[in-house]
This record gives sequence, C-alpha cells and structure tokens, in this order.
Amino acid sequence: MPPRGPPRSFFWALITLSSIPARVAGCDFLQPACGAQAPGDVVIGIMLPSHRKVKALQERIRPENFHCSDFDLESFLRSLAVIHEIEVINAAGFLPGVRLGYLMCDTCSSASKSLQSVGHMLEVNGSLNVMCDYTDYRPRVKIVLGALYSEVSIAVAKLLNVYMLSSTSSAPDLSNKLRFPAFVRTIPSDKHQTKAVATVMHHLGWNWVGVVYGDDEYGSAAFQSFLGNTEASGLCLAYQEVVPHYLDHLLSAQRMKQVAEQIRSSDAQVVLLILKAELVEDLFREMIRTGTSRIWFATDAWSTSRALAQMEGINEVGDILGITFVSKKSESFDGYLKNLTATPRGYNRFIEEYKNLRFNCSSECFSSSPPSYCPSPEVLRMKSASACNNFLDPQKQNDDYLVTALDTSETFLHKFGKLYAKVTNVTQKGPILIDILLFASQLLEVLKTVKFEFENLNFNFDRNGDFEGFYDLVVWKPEGRHRRCQKIGKFHVVEEEIELDIKDVTWFSTANIPQSRCSERCAPGSVKKILNVYCCYNCTLCAEGTFSDAWDLDTCKPCPNGTWSLKGWDRCTPRSESYLRWADTHPIIMVAASVFGILLLFATFVIFLVYRDSQPMKRAEVKLSCVMMAGLSVSFASVICFMGKPSVHLCRARQVMYAMGFTLCVSCVLVKAYRTFLAFLPFGQLTCRRLHKLYKPTVIVIVITALQGIICLLWLIFDSPDIDPTPPSPQTMIRLIQCSEGPTYIGFGIMLIYIALLASVGFLLAIKGRKVPQEFSETGYIIFSMLMYLFVWVCFIPVYITNNEHASPVQASAILVSTYGIIFCHFLPKCYEALGGSKTDTLERILRRWEVISGPKLEVGVNAPSEKSNRCSVTSTTTILRSEVSPIDSEIFIMPMLNEEMLTCMKVGIKLRRCRSISI
Repeated sequence: MPPRGPPRSFFWALITLSSIPARVAGCDFLQPACGAQAPGDVVIGIMLPSHRKVKALQERIRPENFHCSDFDLESFLRSLAVIHEIEVINAAGFLPGVRLGYLMCDTCSSASKSLQSVGHMLEVNGSLNVMCDYTDYRPRVKIVLGALYSEVSIAVAKLLNVYMLSSTSSAPDLSNKLRFPAFVRTIPSDKHQTKAVATVMHHLGWNWVGVVYGDDEYGSAAFQSFLGNTEASGLCLAYQEVVPHYLDHLLSAQRMKQVAEQIRSSDAQVVLLILKAELVEDLFREMIRTGTSRIWFATDAWSTSRALAQMEGINEVGDILGITFVSKKSESFDGYLKNLTATPRGYNRFIEEYKNLRFNCSSECFSSSPPSYCPSPEVLRMKSASACNNFLDPQKQNDDYLVTALDTSETFLHKFGKLYAKVTNVTQKGPILIDILLFASQLLEVLKTVKFEFENLNFNFDRNGDFEGFYDLVVWKPEGRHRRCQKIGKFHVVEEEIELDIKDVTWFSTANIPQSRCSERCAPGSVKKILNVYCCYNCTLCAEGTFSDAWDLDTCKPCPNGTWSLKGWDRCTPRSESYLRWADTHPIIMVAASVFGILLLFATFVIFLVYRDSQPMKRAEVKLSCVMMAGLSVSFASVICFMGKPSVHLCRARQVMYAMGFTLCVSCVLVKAYRTFLAFLPFGQLTCRRLHKLYKPTVIVIVITALQGIICLLWLIFDSPDIDPTPPSPQTMIRLIQCSEGPTYIGFGIMLIYIALLASVGFLLAIKGRKVPQEFSETGYIIFSMLMYLFVWVCFIPVYITNNEHASPVQASAILVSTYGIIFCHFLPKCYEALGGSKTDTLERILRRWEVISGPKLEVGVNAPSEKSNRCSVTSTTTILRSEVSPIDSEIFIMPMLNEEMLTCMKVGIKLRRCRSISI
C-alpha cells in the first residue's frame, strides 16, 4: 500500500549515525535519472513519484529513457518533507562530523522506472559491477526511502535485498522476512488496514459491500487481505471488480464504465475502493455523469487526496469515509514550503519544475487549442494568477500555495531526538562499525526494539519490522462545492479496537447512518436462515424453548434449566405454576360451596332428629338418611382437598374420600329403592320370600361400601394417583401442577363406574315403583337425585377427557353438583314436609286414590279375617293387602302389624289371587 508520510520512514536515516563516510562523486549522467541531490558523508536515496505515470509504457520495447508526465503535487510534497527533515538533522548537529546527503529519483509510479533509478543509486565511480561477494561493497546510497506504491516497493525490495538494503511500503508481503529480511517500514501493514476497514463497516452495521481494486501488487494484496477479514466481521461481497492500475492502459476507460455500471446495478450501497487516487477520480467522473451516489470507503491511497476533494461535482457522489495514517501539522515544514529552494551545493529539478508550473507565464496553455507541450488541465490549476504579470524569474518566486492548497499534515514530521538517543545508546555499548552488513545483522535488530513516545502517542516496530500504532478514521465533510477531511475516530492496531464518534457526521443520503445490507437485520427473538451467501438470509423466529438475545444471531440458544420461552422470545423465564390457589376466585367459590353444603347437611341432620317421629321422617328412614348425610359430608370435604398445591397425599386422599363417601350415600339410596320395590311389585310367593330374605339394610350398606373400599385399595396399590408428570405444552409458559389419577386411569374408571352402577340400579328400582303414591315411598326423590347424578357424571367424562388442563376443577364441580342434587332432591323436600306440618290423607283415601290410578275399585272395610290367608310381605310399619275380587261384594281387611310382623292376607268368599305390599 502507498505509505502516507514517507518522512516517517526517515527512521532509516538514523542507522547511519556512525557509518564510514562515503563521498558522492556527482556525475552528470545522474541528473536525467535522478532529479535532486545534495552531497553528504552519508547519502540517502529517495524514491518517490513526482510524476503520476510513464508515457506510452505499453509501447516500450527498447531500454531507452523513461518519459514521465502529469506532475504529482502531493507526492512532490512528500519528497520535500524528506529533504526538509534531512536539512533539519544536519542543522541540529545530531551527527557530529557527519553530514547527510540525498539522491532523489522519480519513480513515475512505475516499477520499471524505479529499477532503473536503483541502478543509478548503487553505482560506484560511475559504474555498477556484478560481484560474487558484497562484503566490502560500499555504495554511495546507504539506504533508500520509499516508494509510494507497493507495486514499486516490492520490485525495488527484491533487488535491494541482494545488497541488504530496504525500502518502505505497506503491502502484507513485505512482512515476510524470508523474502524481505532487511525491510522495515514506518507504517502498519495492510493486514491491519483491511482489518480496520472491516471493523468500521461492521461497527456501522454494513454487511453487503462491493470492492473495486487495482491489478497491481497494492490492490491485489489489499483485496486478499480484506477478503480474509470479511467472514470474521460478518461481511459479504456483492461484487468484486478489478481495473488496470496503469493510467494510460488502452482499456481503462472502457473498463471503468463497466465497473460503474456494476456499481449502479447492485443494491450494495457501500463500495470499498482500493485504487490510486487517479483511478478513483476517473470512476467518480463516471458516477457524476450518471447521477449515481454511494457510500465510498477510501483506503490510505486516496483517503486524503486533495485533488479528489477539490474535483468538480464531488458532492454528488455520496458519502465518503476513509482510513489514513496518523498525521499532524508542522510549522517548521510549512515555513520551509513558503521559502522553497534547493539544498546548498545541491540541486532539485523537481522544485524547478514546480516553480515553472506555478509561476511561469504560459498563457497559450489556457487557450481553446493549447499546444501539445502544455500540461494537463489539472496540473494547470496550480498556475499562479500573477504568473504573467509580476514574475520575471519563476525560480526566484515563492508563496504559500503548497501550504494552503495541500494538507501538509500528511507528512507528520516527528521529532527524532528520542529515537536517535535510543539507537545511539545501544550502538555505543561497544565498538560497532556500521556498514551494509552490520545494518542487517545488528542495527536492524536494534531498530526493531526501539519504542518511544511523541505527543502522547506511542510508537514501536513489531518483530516483522512493521510499525505499530493506529490509523485515523476520516469522513469527507462538505465544504461549499468541495470536501475536506474530518477525523472521526481511531483504530488501534495492537488492540484491534475502534474509537468512533459519528454523532456530528452529516450524511448525504439519510438523516441517520445509511444502511447497506443484503437482508434486514434479524431482531432478538429470531435468527438468520442463510440463503445463498452468509449475509443474505430470512429471519425465522426461535422455536419454543430457545431464544436469541441479540441482533443477527445464527442460531437460537437453548433455555437453561428451569426456564422456558415461547416462539420468537428474546429471553427465557421460569414457567409459572398453575393450580387451584386458595386466593383465586374459583377455588374460593368451590370451598365456600363445600362448607355451605356441610352446614346445610348439619342443619338437615338437626331437623331429622327433631322431627324423627313425624310421618315424613318415618317414611324417609331417619337412620339411613343420617348415614347418607355422613357420606355426603365426606364428599363435600373431598372437594376441599382439590384446592391448594397438589401433593401425593392430597391426590390420593381426595379420590378415596369421594369414593367412600358417595358410595355410602348411594348404597343407602339403593336400600330405600329396594324396600319400595319389594313392597309393591307382584311376585309369586316363593320369589317374594327370596327377595325378602335379601332385604338386610345394614348388611347391604356395609357390603356395598366395603367393595368400594377394596377397589380403592387396589387402586392405591397398583395404579395410585400421583402428581401428573406430563411436561407442559411447548406453547405455554404455565406449568400445570395437578394430580394424575394413575398411570392407566383404570382404578379411577372402575371407582366411578361402580358408583354409577349403584346409582343406575337404584334408579331402575325406583322407576319400577314410580306409580306408588309419594306418601308411601321416596321413589320420586330417588329418581330425580339419581338421574341428576348420572347426568352430571355423564357430562363430566367427555369434559374431563378433552380438558385435561382443568381436570381438577371439573371433577370438583361435578362432585359439588351431584352432592347438592341429592340434598335438594332427597332431603330438603322431607324437611319442608316436616317443618310445614303436612297433613297426610287418611289411609283409606290414599288407597282409594291409588286404586283409581292402578286398577279396579278397592273397597275398604273392617271385618273378621277368614281362616284362609296368604303371607305376602313385611314392612316396617303396616302391610296393605289388596285383592282382585269377583263382582260379588267382598271386603279387604287391613290389620296393623306389631313389631313389623307379617300381615295375613285373607279373602272372604272368593279366591285370593295375589297380594302387594306398599311401605308407608
């Protein structure tokens, strides 16, 4: 890469502090090849391009002189900086008894021209002899400073390695000590510059860029270095275009139009230009002509180009950012430029050429048809407005044009006192004779270890002889119709850290930082799904259980243990636990309903005890009813176990409590239904006796309840309820904590089926006696209570299966509804009858009304029983006998039975056919 400020490479001059004097015998033939020189004990070679190109280089087939054109004012300024520093060192007396001289040759930005100049520098006594051993070789030029372009530097360095000399540039290849062991440079390697460029682009959020580079060593090496940094910085190349670096190349104009068309057709808004300033100018003209603007990123080759900043229409090309080497103004150097003259006892044809261009009157060159010898219009711009008015001898004229028209801070002239002291302290520890060989073997190593500070900046070389420091980051700020460079940050080479302040930058295209991306950034919660290249992608949301907490991540991160995330989340949080909390509305209502139900049962129990001798309570069987109330109370209590955070013991207790309590209740209902069934259904005498033997209320209740206990015991042993281990759904942030009624749910199902079977049997028995007057039985209450129970649990099953997340509240609600159904359908009517003092019809009226409903007319009378009788049934109070009779009048005798003995059915004058019993 072209160095900025070759005077910084003047560190090389310090290695000649104690060298053997070697006088330069001036030769006339040197003057055409090398345009400036000054005699000295130690001569320093300066190779910088005072002209931009060699004329007709592609037509050169004979080893004749090179003809250069297009005076390069900025490079000329750098050569003046080197000369000025040499004069400063001589005047300061840093080297007692030794005077530095110089020999400056124009490379004309051509490697071939540079090699010709090297030959002149290495001549001894007017000739350059080939030797087998260069140990005693003593050329006049001890060291070469330059060149500006890497293409030239590499060619010269390869040649000078034979003589153990060095030159200066920034191409990464020059860090290879196998190829260039004597090379040391005063600027960082291009690998740092391209790293800085990639870092800045990444910092500004750009990942879709185009690159245009030259086909020389500088462009190719810098492009490859940048290419190596793209992946690490998340950059992708929309295109890469290469152009001929030689300015007079026949296809340059055509190729530049092709490149411009590629830039216009691409959606990449950022373009990195690794080109000479002259090629950038050609490209910008094409951009201005077509009205195309982009964000241009400049390398050090043109990032501070004054010519580009002053070109017509520069504000139309868009935003320009760049990277350059550290620079600083020097008042001493500015004073030197204002009084420009050749070094005493020397000459400088470049100064003469500049003064002729600046002060010589050449009005014919400004005509509409200028002569062929006139310089280019760009060079004519440096012509003084007073050239044809006041100046007679241009060589005697001076002004401040170089100071005002150019950025003299690019030369950044250091004060070399500290560096000089460090080098001399090392070399003076022993007698060292500094010559060409010692430069490579001793002083080169000494120079690499030198570290010094200047104006709060630290400077040193690395082990490869590359200068370590930092770059300045600049933006081209509009200033009228032109631009000027404004520093906006730094890039530290060693730390690879960037300091950037863009808050005061005014962008051309947008109010904020313009964007150049192949795809929009993926926000946190999503990741990139790569398409064709890394920077082109679709954004996809992170799946459940994963997250992305930054922009443009490639993969989603899994949630750590104990946390979870939903789709598209940018963080993970612990799942909330869901169960029937005591403080929630639903559990409060259910607990209140359970407590109210228990209180209601207690009140009913009191009423039954108080009115136990009333006719309604006798029919309701107080003892059985009290047992039913106890079972229902246990069922209500089981609902309370559904509340709160489930545990294994609660899961088991609530199911067992409900199963045993409700089974106890239903078994009593079944006994009542069976009693009515026995009293009023027609059976033969044998069947009637057999069914009667089965009517043992206490045994029935105990057996039925015990069977349910066995079912629950087996359930707890083989298929026990536990905390539901089912993981929560990936689509929810709620961890449902509920009971599982067993791994297979078989025990739970058998328990419910058993209760349902008992209820169904009781319901069917009650249906059989549905025509029995209510005053004699409770069939209506049994029918409605069992019907409500069966209806509730038939509805419960599909809801429970399909709504597993709310299984606990569904079952608790079903228990409450079915339990309240028995209370309201079975007990409350009895309480109402008892509290209201219901006046029951006489037995005769009830029997006559039932006769009307069920069959022939029934006459009731009181006569003596006949001798023949049949026993039909036994009730707890009275047995009513009914017989079908012939048309002849007959009588039926109703006899009260003491101690619930059997009543004798008697028939007077007719044959008894059958008998029924109804419980009163």
